[in-house]
Amino acid sequence: MEKLIEVKLVGLVLEPISKTPVIILKPMDENKVIPIWIGEYEANAITMELENITPPRPMTHDLINDILGNFNSRVEKVVITDIVENTYYADLYLMRNNEISVVDSRPSDAILIALKNKARVYVSELVYRSSVLSDFISHFAHTEERLEQWFDSLSSEDFGNIEQ
Repeated sequence: MEKLIEVKLVGLVLEPISKTPVIILKPMDENKVIPIWIGEYEANAITMELENITPPRPMTHDLINDILGNFNSRVEKVVITDIVENTYYADLYLMRNNEISVVDSRPSDAILIALKNKARVYVSELVYRSSVLSDFISHFAHTEERLEQWFDSLSSEDFGNIEQ
């Protein structure tokens, strides 16, 4: 079995050139960061979850979460498994009746569902080693303090017009 590296979501930023949202994952015990470009709607949903904003009606991720609860399933973990031609792949590990089911997912959706369920997120060693730009960004922000300073230095203008 391939080694898994636990990561945490340390930021959600807007890439300045393409204006595409990027989630920044960081291994728990290292200073390397792993950027994953995601869609605008997914970024909005993650932002709402991080800021504890409850929409007036359930969003798709809320619906999925409610369905899991109604079927007595829980999210065990999320694993970002692969990267092919700059596209990331993830699996949701769901527990029901002491059986694990693995469901293919986009990383952004899987991470949001993990956030909603306080489940752990992992990357495969393959993703850890081959993540695009991760070494460059990690060198730029080689300490957690520098990474936090960089995030703190961002203003609302750096995030463009993503509405919440």
